[in-house]
Amino acid sequence: MTIEASSQSEQTSRIRLGMVGGGSGAFIGAVHRIAARLDDRFELVAGALSSTPEKAVQSGRELGLDPSRTYESYKDMAIREARLKDGIEAVSIVTPNHVHYEAAKEFLKRGIHVICDKPLTSNLADAKKLKKLADESDALFILTHNYTGYPMVRQAREMVANGELGTLRIVQVEYPQDWLTEAAETAGSKQAEWRTDPARSGAGGSTGDIGTHAYNLACFITGLTLQSLAADLDSFVDGRRLDDNAHVLLRFNDGVKGMLWCSQVAPGHENGLKIRVYGTKGGIEWVQADPNYLWYTPFGEPKRLMTRNGAGSHASAARVSRIPSGHPEGYLEAFATIYTEAAHAIDAKRRGVALDPAVTFPTVDDGVKGVAFVEACVASSKKNGAWVTL
Repeated sequence: MTIEASSQSEQTSRIRLGMVGGGSGAFIGAVHRIAARLDDRFELVAGALSSTPEKAVQSGRELGLDPSRTYESYKDMAIREARLKDGIEAVSIVTPNHVHYEAAKEFLKRGIHVICDKPLTSNLADAKKLKKLADESDALFILTHNYTGYPMVRQAREMVANGELGTLRIVQVEYPQDWLTEAAETAGSKQAEWRTDPARSGAGGSTGDIGTHAYNLACFITGLTLQSLAADLDSFVDGRRLDDNAHVLLRFNDGVKGMLWCSQVAPGHENGLKIRVYGTKGGIEWVQADPNYLWYTPFGEPKRLMTRNGAGSHASAARVSRIPSGHPEGYLEAFATIYTEAAHAIDAKRRGVALDPAVTFPTVDDGVKGVAFVEACVASSKKNGAWVTL
């Protein structure tokens, strides 16, 4: 049963979508637009695509938006779109971290659903305020931790929940990259500039950019709650103001222990997200670079390779698969899964019906936990790796 043929299989009109940020040359904006359209559930109709008015207009023109619905500020867009009969129903926020809170606030208070890039905000105070706004709003809040959309990640989560690994003991997760091995922020890379700027990124560098993904993935698959951590953060590149490498010890509930490594100065790693989970009955391993496979080893038995839609695959994996087995699905499809899950939830809201319990996506609560994780890492490292309670 594919993601398009779940119990939310009713034929509905496309959801009218706006976008904040993601203008010309912005990598993640294009990814969000592809993800929103892949399963044909959204239509981009409005945008405040840049904080620079000229670029905002140019970007809207390039995307074929109605000039009257290309805005120079997200506040103007929120005000006018909320008044239009055919105004946007949802908005994607794909800006640097420091803009997330103020932008999301404008749309939430007008009842417009928010789909926001991670991390939730640049600081924990704003994250908590945004959670309060989201809880009080009738609008939905979806956070795009896209790695939770992979079929075999969904299968791993189901296997843990079913007790196939037994009582959990150990969680190992890592996310190494190499693109900041040198000072790209001083060599004209706009992506590096804002990601290494505390005013725009927040207190965490690699911890906020990719560490939050690793942490979220660990919690998503295991269902565990992090209780405390001890972190050792480094800024290896001279002059870099935020961490570019982190080693973090994790203590979860029920005595489960873990380790997290994230780095953006690890030559040879393009996007090396990997997770291993071990329990009393067995272990699993998933690698983002080879996402259609999940390794499962029952204790005392040979290692088994499980494939998406192959022998041993679970319903949770099949539900978010689109194409036959043997054809790889990857990053864009996983990202699209988050958007399509959001579409199911928005449509259920439209029709006033209960949401299929199989539908799942990261929420504002996951976002608050992610920002708390970053700030706890920074606090621990400043205390020479002392244990910090979340």
